[in-house]
Amino acid sequence: MQIRQIRNATIVLNYGGMTFLIDPFLARQGAYPPFPNTPNQEQWNPTVELPIPVDDIIQADAVIVTHLHPDHFDAAAIEALPKDMRMIAQSEKDAKVIEEAGFHNVEWLDSISEIGEIRLHRTSGKHGLGEIGNLMGEVSGVAFSHADEPTLYIAGDTIWCDDVHAAIDAYRPEVIVVNAGAAQFLEGDPITMTKEDVYRTYKEAPQSTIIVSHMESVNHCLLTREELKSYIADKGLSSHILVPADGESLSFRSSR
Repeated sequence: MQIRQIRNATIVLNYGGMTFLIDPFLARQGAYPPFPNTPNQEQWNPTVELPIPVDDIIQADAVIVTHLHPDHFDAAAIEALPKDMRMIAQSEKDAKVIEEAGFHNVEWLDSISEIGEIRLHRTSGKHGLGEIGNLMGEVSGVAFSHADEPTLYIAGDTIWCDDVHAAIDAYRPEVIVVNAGAAQFLEGDPITMTKEDVYRTYKEAPQSTIIVSHMESVNHCLLTREELKSYIADKGLSSHILVPADGESLSFRSSR
């Protein structure tokens, strides 16, 4: 298995002989205004450029969209992706939106359980708490399993919650990708994982390697890589919790 951090929550996953593009956010730096009612209103999104050309990023067998927020599936991705690309949405409702964008090979996670010898399992999450969590809407993660690969859990846009605990308990992943950055509005609690949430994930899954994504790419993400790495180092966990730079690739073999 190889995971390449692209930018924000966008990753390229080579797994079980297939290439998956997860949550494509492909616009040029500064293409979109800052999210409303958030800090750093002087920063337009995305706040950094892609590390590699778009044409290289979209060379995939399938695209998985964990939810339809624009920093996970944007206008640039809609334009760049071939309309016959195999698209996998979190739900039938999201699949219909993707079809309306011109794609005609669209499925959703609950409608498929296998791609070849790869098993896919939809997981749940909470994109914040209370009223803000409700406004953020439904989000999902994905667990991947294959006889010759490490079990992988991509948590998606979620804070630490019972849903994450349940997924760890159900799938016992060897590798977990979490979206941190502590994204936040001007009011309310964070809507993606904080450094404390990342640490809690490790404590619940000490057998897993934790990869931290969704960093330093949109204006309302307040946790930096430097701060998170320092926090991890203070706990002696730098070899267990990894914070890849944009463009960096990580490889893993199954322990089975």
